[in-house]
Amino acid sequence: ACCHLPPASSFGGMYDAQLEANRTAFSDGGDFVSRIVFLLWLVITTGPGSFVPGQDQSPQKSTTNIPPAEYPQVDAQRRVTFRLRAPQAKEVQLMPGGKDNGLGRGPISMERAQDGTWSVTTEPAVPGFHYYWFLVDGVEVNDPGTYTFYGWNKECSGVEVPHPDDDFYEIKQVAHGAVRSHWYHSAVTNQWRRAVVYSPPGYDQGDLRYPVLYLQHGAGENETGWTKQGRANFILDNLIAAGKCRPMIVVMENGMVASRANSVAENQQGRNNAAFGEMLIEDLLPEVDRAYRTLADREHRAIAGLSMGAGQALEIGLHAGDQFGYVGAFSGVRQLNDPQELDVNLKLLWAGWGSAEDERFSRAQHIIDAAQERGIRAVSHVVSGTSHEWQTWRYCLHEFAPLLFAE
Repeated sequence: ACCHLPPASSFGGMYDAQLEANRTAFSDGGDFVSRIVFLLWLVITTGPGSFVPGQDQSPQKSTTNIPPAEYPQVDAQRRVTFRLRAPQAKEVQLMPGGKDNGLGRGPISMERAQDGTWSVTTEPAVPGFHYYWFLVDGVEVNDPGTYTFYGWNKECSGVEVPHPDDDFYEIKQVAHGAVRSHWYHSAVTNQWRRAVVYSPPGYDQGDLRYPVLYLQHGAGENETGWTKQGRANFILDNLIAAGKCRPMIVVMENGMVASRANSVAENQQGRNNAAFGEMLIEDLLPEVDRAYRTLADREHRAIAGLSMGAGQALEIGLHAGDQFGYVGAFSGVRQLNDPQELDVNLKLLWAGWGSAEDERFSRAQHIIDAAQERGIRAVSHVVSGTSHEWQTWRYCLHEFAPLLFAE
């Protein structure tokens, strides 16, 4: 035969019967025209975006919707339809979060129906999670049909566009870890602070001790980002279930707010997080080692982050070699003035970014190259087709985590 045909069992019903009949005619050496017709039929009915009987091709509600909200909806071509009822409004626009997003450059005008409902359908979107909100006569309004997600220094609406092939971040029928809020008092900031902590499957039923990954979000986000937008807990659950990753505790803190107590000048500057590194080393690490069954040494401790959090991970991890054996930077970089500052005892230095943001973050490669010259295990990874977005960072975590804590 000149081509490999899919098994009939991969389809259904009448479609199966037609495929099997065509396959038989093809295999039996039917005439040339029949073969060409069959090949065209096969391409049309099994190609990307094609309709397959028995397979639901209708638009689906986003997994971010608040039940029973119908919108936003995502169709088979990844086009997203947004809808908002605002009968008194004169203008309604869709505003994706930032210029570098997978929904399109905003604001995007919406059309009004006679019942006062405004709607718009985007061009095919990039798979993954995307922030958005509406502009109603110029006023920012969240979509009442979705849950909110903290990003852009505020609660935003969010939509999840499914990936046609990859599901490593989806919830599956595997053992699941727990995600909990852990409140503690920081002496450095003189604040009560919340860390979000993932513990692996089986943690609450056993007495084993576990390594720890400190995982930081990006600018404008907070400690909930990695589990709500990034689905880090499901990524780890799936890796652990597949035997690809060592079970670990993951700790996520708010890297946006960490000023030293009574520091007026510091509180008036930028992100107010100048003391984050100090707070993490002096307060958070001891608290986690106290409250959880950890393996409390550098060989079993890692730090990583995305964007702003990548910069924090590099700054903290490379200057606290006695505390962290593994450092990861997702879509982030820092200036390396002297390669000698890289600790040769570092077990892994990892950097990843999306191919669409290569111009901004490929500079991280110079740190990787410098580390390799020092004899340090250093790895870089480029995610194909993604930009400065959660889909990039999901892939980064998926690639980074299996390399941690290998004995």
